[in-house]
Amino acid sequence: MADATHYRWDDIPLEPVGKTLDRKLITGDGVMVAQVFLKKGAVVPMHSHHNEQVTYILEGALRFTIGGANPRTVDVHAGEVLHLPGHVPHEAVALEDTLDLDIFTPPRQDWIDKTDAYLRRDG
Repeated sequence: MADATHYRWDDIPLEPVGKTLDRKLITGDGVMVAQVFLKKGAVVPMHSHHNEQVTYILEGALRFTIGGANPRTVDVHAGEVLHLPGHVPHEAVALEDTLDLDIFTPPRQDWIDKTDAYLRRDG
């Protein structure tokens, strides 16, 4: 039987992903939680993944463009949540310095392996 694991965000190392994006990850067998720190103007390019995603904005705001052929835009501010089913194309732009909590199921293997080149293009 698996045991519970207690984490403190302050004890998890900050991973610089690019010039305008950093993150911290906690991964379980079937779920991943990530703190994502975006500087104003940061862009998460259009992408999709099989993982279901819930994004909870703790501080700041992100402008999401969602969908492929007929995209729509939604601004998500502190205290708001966006749910993205798997395979839905989306991008995000930080309207201000932002801290979001992303929850993925299953965990994002590309984030674990650091093979998420779409996020690392700015260095």
